Amino acid sequence: MSFMLERITDKVECFEAYDMRTLEKKIEEQIEKNKALMLQVHNVTHNVVFDPNHKKMHYSAVVHFKA
Repeated sequence: MSFMLERITDKVECFEAYDMRTLEKKIEEQIEKNKALMLQVHNVTHNVVFDPNHKKMHYSAVVHFKA
């Protein structure tokens, strides 16, 4: 059995929440975790839509981490 150790150079993660503070907290927590992998934020894309089922705004973000 052989092991191949490769460094992660790109990583894309999606986040969602019903308020902006929670979304920011989730992203910040993941930024701290990805620092251990020596990844930094390269790009952030976000979106806000109204969720008629919950009658709230729904916030989402896609964060691209890069070495």
